[in-house]
Amino acid sequence: MRYMMLMIPKGYETAGPELDLPADAVAAMMKYNEELSAAGVLVALDGLHPPSAGARVSFASGEPVVIDGPFIEAKEVLGGYWIIDVPTLADAIDWAKRCPGSPNETIEIRKIQEMDDFSDQVREIVEAHPGVLEKGIGKKR
Repeated sequence: MRYMMLMIPKGYETAGPELDLPADAVAAMMKYNEELSAAGVLVALDGLHPPSAGARVSFASGEPVVIDGPFIEAKEVLGGYWIIDVPTLADAIDWAKRCPGSPNETIEIRKIQEMDDFSDQVREIVEAHPGVLEKGIGKKR
């Protein structure tokens, strides 16, 4: 099963657009990433720029409205993610616990939807779009 581990660093919601990461923290994180890779569980990972360098598109009014970052109402934002392929949520939790996170960081773990999670009717709709399947939605393992 695939799980996404979402890094939520407190304070990132107000960070400026520049990246100024502590080298020692990056070195520790790269060692952790290598452990995930060596164990054969790492599918993908990326860090994200702060919200001040991004935008949101809201559909609250029925029409798309663009809001440039930073986002005043944001309390928690993503700083990056890993996708891992492990048998159970407990295994994903074990990997998250090994992360060299700092006291201001939290990792949220979410199971990625697989085709087996869907009803037959939804599977038929999704499978009618093979190009999308190749990119990820309900990706067959």
